[in-house]
Amino acid sequence: MSKVWFVTGSSRGLGRRFVEAALARGDRVAATARTVAGLDDLVACHGDAVLPLVLDVTDRTAVFETVERAAKHFGRLDVVVNNAGYAQFGAVEELTERELRDQMETNLFGAVWVIQAALPYLREQRSGHIVQLSSAAGIITMPLGGAYHASKWALEGLNEALAAEVAGFGVKVTVVEPGTFATRDGKNPDPLANGHLARTDPAYDDVRRRLGAMTGKLPAGDPAAAAQALLTLVDLDNPPLRVIFGVGIHPMIQQVYADRLRTWDEWQELSAASHGGT
Repeated sequence: MSKVWFVTGSSRGLGRRFVEAALARGDRVAATARTVAGLDDLVACHGDAVLPLVLDVTDRTAVFETVERAAKHFGRLDVVVNNAGYAQFGAVEELTERELRDQMETNLFGAVWVIQAALPYLREQRSGHIVQLSSAAGIITMPLGGAYHASKWALEGLNEALAAEVAGFGVKVTVVEPGTFATRDGKNPDPLANGHLARTDPAYDDVRRRLGAMTGKLPAGDPAAAAQALLTLVDLDNPPLRVIFGVGIHPMIQQVYADRLRTWDEWQELSAASHGGT
């Protein structure tokens, strides 16, 4: 049975590839983006199977109206992919209030609005799969990524809680954590060149130089392969709560979590003392 998808951030990058892959196998897709002119070729190729919808996920009212329109148009929703988002870079001290709030409005609140709008349909159906695009940045951190990390780490916790809340309704939740993918004309994206950058303070120039020297060393994944992996994921009866997309990230995560556990172990005496009593 073909599936009906609702995908945010569909105009480019991984979102575009997800839409293409779903349509290519005969699924139907409500493809949303801030501007949908870039989806004209998909409409020409796939006709009524694709419904392009203009959407700014930071507009809660618009999100609810757009999800309703998609559900009524196709008669159901099976896969909801929260893909819309961007990366704000800058040292924590450099970030303006507006930059931090905008980051959270898009990456976190935008995802929440989509979830809230779609869940009544999924609960009524007693089925559906919410796929949240997080990032390796939702598990590990790097300097100058504080705002982006804050948004992705928040999504990780939010969706883990969500999964426990909706399991009884037959709704599945998976957090996809991509590493680096060649989403810009086949090139490995440089975060400091392609993200939103805060106004720089010279005090952090050395951090920027060191980070710049490290970027691009991980192999860039193929977005088309990621899209095929997503198709496999949404067809599973029991999909994982979390899954990494890409290579090179898993060893880094293993080291980070080993370090955290070691630190907690080393400071158990202080932890116990902080509790008081016996």
